[in-house]
Amino acid sequence: MKAAIVRAAGQTPVYGDFAEPVPSAGETRITVTAAAISLVTKARASGGHYSSSGQFPFIPGIDGVGRLDDGSRVYFVLPKAPYGSMAERTLVPSAHCLPLPDGLDDVTAAAIANPGMSSWAAYTERARLRVGETVLVNGATGTAGRLAVRIAKHLGAGKVIATGRNADALRSLTALGADATIPLVADEAILEDSFKRQFAEGVDVVIDYLWGKSAACLLVAAAKAGADAVPIRFVQIGSSSGPDITLPSAVLRASAIELMGSGIGSIPLHRLIAATGALLQATVPGGFTIAATPVPLANVEAAWNRDDSTRRTVFTMGAPHRA
Repeated sequence: MKAAIVRAAGQTPVYGDFAEPVPSAGETRITVTAAAISLVTKARASGGHYSSSGQFPFIPGIDGVGRLDDGSRVYFVLPKAPYGSMAERTLVPSAHCLPLPDGLDDVTAAAIANPGMSSWAAYTERARLRVGETVLVNGATGTAGRLAVRIAKHLGAGKVIATGRNADALRSLTALGADATIPLVADEAILEDSFKRQFAEGVDVVIDYLWGKSAACLLVAAAKAGADAVPIRFVQIGSSSGPDITLPSAVLRASAIELMGSGIGSIPLHRLIAATGALLQATVPGGFTIAATPVPLANVEAAWNRDDSTRRTVFTMGAPHRA
């Protein structure tokens, strides 16, 4: 069968032939129709991700959309190594497959599942978001952050505050449901004052995609907002601004902040899969959208190197279902 193949750590996947997958007990063979590039997929291909097996060659891709042997459409996640989602066929544990609603096309499902799940799981599994609460999305101008704004509103948030560096992208978030925006300016004193004004009015949940300086500033501002401030559930999801922060211990002693993470390890895998299923079922009725570029799998080498954070690159195989 045809597949994208990673032959050595750090090498761009090439289009070629790979052995056909043969399912064992508890496994499902899937004919793949769409699979998106993700940060984890790229990190595994480079050999630098903690989940990289170190065994080559292998097929990249951690999730995708396809059809079972009976023709039913499914979203799937975490194929069995060395198989990945960027191939004509793959092998997946049966429990890792979810049925797709008819109104959701393959490319959108493949593109939206991973970034959309990040906030859906954070809201429902970790923050336990309640109707009417106020949410602050730190890093809301990226693909996942934009979805986090829309999903917060869909789940009943009464107010959504969005932060970001790109002023034009930040302004566009009002159309997705952002009630207030905070530019992530370089001046830390100005930024802290902006945060403190929002925390003084009450913030229930923070969803953080950035970590780094802005997250540290957020936590300090929340603590300084005063003893009467609403207790805050701070959920850490991504670290695009840096892997570490410096946080005074008094911030946690002097506040009612609950600091937690969201992802594999903090949420059982079966519940993450269920959260993804709930997201996919809500995508059409919730009006969730995502920028995606479909590319034939045969063009994997060129598309892999062009991929960036503005649109999701989705490789297509066969004839994907269209809504």
